[in-house]
Amino acid sequence: MNISIVVICLNEEANIERCLNSVQWADQVFIYDSGSKDKTIQIAQRLGAKVVEGPWLGFGPTKHKAASLAKHDWILSIDADEVVSPDLANEIQDYTLDLQVAYKLPRLSNYLGHWVRFGGWYPDYQIRLFNRQHSQWNQNIIHEKVEGPKLQRLNHPLHHYVFKNIDQHVQTNNKYSGLLAQKMWDQGKHFSHFHFLTKPTVKFIECYFLKLGILDGWVGYLIARSAAYSVFLKWAKLKELGLKS
Repeated sequence: MNISIVVICLNEEANIERCLNSVQWADQVFIYDSGSKDKTIQIAQRLGAKVVEGPWLGFGPTKHKAASLAKHDWILSIDADEVVSPDLANEIQDYTLDLQVAYKLPRLSNYLGHWVRFGGWYPDYQIRLFNRQHSQWNQNIIHEKVEGPKLQRLNHPLHHYVFKNIDQHVQTNNKYSGLLAQKMWDQGKHFSHFHFLTKPTVKFIECYFLKLGILDGWVGYLIARSAAYSVFLKWAKLKELGLKS
């Protein structure tokens, strides 16, 4: 069965070689690059990937377009900071795939050298393997996902090298909290003092205690605190949008 690996990229020279080395077994590796200024494209081409350059359209629309440009109908969509583990590669190649099914892959993240197994970070199922004649990425600009008629789970993990350092983690929280606040505003939701005061604490308790982030040591505490702060920022930015209107 022919499969196209599809990766969207922007300035991923630090990650792309590790990613592409994990999928050399595939029939096609397809890169959609939205304006890299570093060596991403050169590295990808050296490793045999087909590279197409195009505009950034938001996460869902960009991934949808990239999948539509690939050679084969079966798509395995991964990010540049992800790696297909050898066990997952073998499982995909040995599995009898169903055209009507989109497959969910467990994702195991590595943060600051630690494989994070608690706090809500694992198994973190992601729908990434699908036949584009029956399933496709939706048009959400954030929290995009593949939508299909049926879903099934595979067993072996996709490895995710999530943040290179704490600074990148903070930057990502800042970016996504703004996008989520804007989405809430566009949906007609308004600032709530009650949620602003309580939801960050609830998020910390959820990640650190209820989802056992405490078992991931100091990294688990860092993740729980960061998740709580991201919620705090989201509600603060929603308030800011209201002040500007």
